[in-house]
Amino acid sequence: MPIKTQGDLPVKEILESENIFVMDEKRAMHQDIRPIQILILNLMPLKEETELQLLRSLSNTPLQVDVTFMAVESHEAKNTSLSHLNKFYETFTDIKKRKFDGMIITGAPVEQMPFEKVDYWNELTEIMDWTEKHVTSTIFLCWAAQASLYHFYGLEKKPLDKKMFGLFQHRVLNRKIPLVRGFDDVFLAPHSRHTEVPIADIHACKDLTVLAESEEAGLFLAMAEGGRKIFVMGHPEYDRVTLDGEYKRDLAKGLPIEIPKNYYKDDDPNNKPLLTWRAHANNLYTNWLNYYVYQSTPYDLYGTPDFREI
Repeated sequence: MPIKTQGDLPVKEILESENIFVMDEKRAMHQDIRPIQILILNLMPLKEETELQLLRSLSNTPLQVDVTFMAVESHEAKNTSLSHLNKFYETFTDIKKRKFDGMIITGAPVEQMPFEKVDYWNELTEIMDWTEKHVTSTIFLCWAAQASLYHFYGLEKKPLDKKMFGLFQHRVLNRKIPLVRGFDDVFLAPHSRHTEVPIADIHACKDLTVLAESEEAGLFLAMAEGGRKIFVMGHPEYDRVTLDGEYKRDLAKGLPIEIPKNYYKDDDPNNKPLLTWRAHANNLYTNWLNYYVYQSTPYDLYGTPDFREI
């Protein structure tokens, strides 16, 4: 699949070195098709790392995807240069009158704070409400999944005794639902969080359908409104060394952290981590783009009723 980005986006060169077809604006102008419009609200501090992870995840389909990156206006990024944000990112003010086929809202390292204490919470809730009329299907990742479950359904997050950290086995439920088509009965996926929405509370919410869960890690995947809202409690987009970097970062800071589970061979951090979740991660994003974005979205985003009515 060609991913359309700005021609000088820094991660473009890395993607091309991995044989991922990246198309710039000039070449896209000559394509006589309507690309799928995907908006990514990137709340992660290391934005370029997350850009690369998500663009990789969206690259395994024959569809042409036009990606727009957005950052919140009510928070000053400390780990990404202002020049990068100004050049490659839009704000909600810039895009609020547009419509998108799909949207991804990332996690953020603010999970131990009450939602209302996060400095961009009011802006985020406005964006989440906006998605209901302007986006066909939205994926909420990790903290964003917790935030959206709280905002839309009143489900509270709970602190964990220790960080849920590493790779955990999950089992598939509701196999007939297309989002988990092609998944194995049991699969691994990364988690990295200090809080959770209890799985019993999620099962008790009549608006939610649980698609995959773990006895140890709880929820991995749920959906609502026929796939208009998709909640991913883990981090399927993580690269091979993301958990390794988090582990060594926390060690260097003297924070309480255990070796990520099921990650290093022989639980030895000196060993290269095995990449054991990429196939299911790719399958998840491919199924989302195909069944919940491409096959659900109207051809003319602006000549149709509100998405809420579709």
